[in-house]
Amino acid sequence: MLNEAQRQVLDLLRPLRDSPAFEAGLVDQFMTFAGVHPDCCERSLPIGHFTGSAWLVSADGLRVLLMHHRKLDRWLQLGGHADGDGELARVALREAEEESGLTGLSVLPDVFDLDRHAIPARGNEPEHWHYDVRFVVRASDNEAYVVNEESHDLAWRRIDEIAVDAQADQSLRRMAQRWLSS
Repeated sequence: MLNEAQRQVLDLLRPLRDSPAFEAGLVDQFMTFAGVHPDCCERSLPIGHFTGSAWLVSADGLRVLLMHHRKLDRWLQLGGHADGDGELARVALREAEEESGLTGLSVLPDVFDLDRHAIPARGNEPEHWHYDVRFVVRASDNEAYVVNEESHDLAWRRIDEIAVDAQADQSLRRMAQRWLSS
């Protein structure tokens, strides 16, 4: 018997199986994980859990807000743990607001990208997987962000530059290319 968070995640992912924009094997891997683990949206699940991320795009659609992640020490999109919430678009919006300090943000309901990546062991926390579901979040004309304790810095970066930046995280390049081709 599935709980509410599992149902929400599976309902979100199911339509992606037939979408040419998503690799069927990856979608199946995400769906299997959600179906097998009732606590798939809880960070307390030691092998991994779902996260929601924001491809936070400027009002003009030319730039994305990135954070220099304090724990991982690299530039990434904003996002974080679901903490029991199976509405991952809501998670992405919440994280974008909390991590940027921006107001007037809006989230598009369709999944933009999927990424499964290992998080290294740190302190008492073992290495584990993030099943990251990513959404486009649009900024209003207000672009005055506030850096919080989760990041070293935030910066607006041109999406066309990220798409060809060999030094950028591979998943950032993929999302930039996806955005430019949409």
